[in-house]
Amino acid sequence: MSKNKGEPTLEKIDDYNGNESKQKKNSVRLIVILLLIIGAVLTYIKQPAQDEAIQIQDKTQIPAK
Repeated sequence: MSKNKGEPTLEKIDDYNGNESKQKKNSVRLIVILLLIIGAVLTYIKQPAQDEAIQIQDKTQIPAK
Protein backbone atom coordinates (compact mmCIF):
# COMPACT_ATOMS: atom_id res chain seq x y z
CA MET A 1 0.00 0.00 0.00
CA SER A 2 1.47 3.34 -1.03
CA LYS A 3 1.63 6.27 1.35
CA ASN A 4 -0.21 9.43 0.43
CA LYS A 5 2.47 12.10 0.04
CA GLY A 6 0.01 14.96 0.62
CA GLU A 7 -0.99 13.99 4.17
CA PRO A 8 1.17 15.10 7.08
CA THR A 9 2.38 12.56 9.60
CA LEU A 10 1.24 12.81 13.22
CA GLU A 11 4.60 14.18 14.29
CA LYS A 12 4.24 17.11 11.86
CA ILE A 13 0.82 18.13 13.20
CA ASP A 14 1.09 21.00 15.71
CA ASP A 15 -1.45 19.59 18.16
CA TYR A 16 -0.03 16.07 18.43
CA ASN A 17 1.51 14.61 21.59
CA GLY A 18 0.92 17.49 24.00
CA ASN A 19 2.18 20.27 21.73
CA GLU A 20 -1.06 22.25 21.76
CA SER A 21 -0.85 26.01 22.01
CA LYS A 22 -2.26 27.77 25.08
CA GLN A 23 -4.73 29.63 22.89
CA LYS A 24 -6.18 26.38 21.52
CA LYS A 25 -6.39 24.85 25.01
CA ASN A 26 -8.18 27.94 26.31
CA SER A 27 -10.55 27.96 23.33
CA VAL A 28 -11.53 24.34 23.95
CA ARG A 29 -12.02 24.99 27.67
CA LEU A 30 -14.16 28.05 26.92
CA ILE A 31 -16.36 26.11 24.50
CA VAL A 32 -16.84 23.25 26.97
CA ILE A 33 -17.72 25.64 29.80
CA LEU A 34 -20.15 27.59 27.61
CA LEU A 35 -21.87 24.37 26.49
CA LEU A 36 -22.21 23.24 30.12
CA ILE A 37 -23.69 26.61 31.10
CA ILE A 38 -26.13 26.51 28.17
CA GLY A 39 -27.14 22.97 29.14
CA ALA A 40 -27.69 24.01 32.76
CA VAL A 41 -29.83 26.99 31.72
CA LEU A 42 -31.94 24.88 29.37
CA THR A 43 -32.39 22.22 32.06
CA TYR A 44 -33.46 24.87 34.57
CA ILE A 45 -35.95 26.33 32.10
CA LYS A 46 -37.40 22.90 31.35
CA GLN A 47 -38.01 22.07 35.03
CA PRO A 48 -41.65 22.43 36.10
CA ALA A 49 -42.36 25.32 38.41
CA GLN A 50 -43.23 24.68 42.07
CA ASP A 51 -46.56 26.47 41.60
CA GLU A 52 -47.43 24.01 38.88
CA ALA A 53 -46.66 21.10 41.21
CA ILE A 54 -48.89 22.60 43.92
CA GLN A 55 -51.76 23.02 41.44
CA ILE A 56 -51.45 19.38 40.43
CA GLN A 57 -51.36 18.35 44.09
CA ASP A 58 -54.56 20.33 44.79
CA LYS A 59 -56.38 18.74 41.86
CA THR A 60 -55.26 15.16 42.38
CA GLN A 61 -54.60 15.06 46.14
CA ILE A 62 -51.26 13.38 45.37
CA PRO A 63 -48.45 15.06 47.34
CA ALA A 64 -45.72 16.71 45.31
CA LYS A 65 -42.19 15.52 45.98
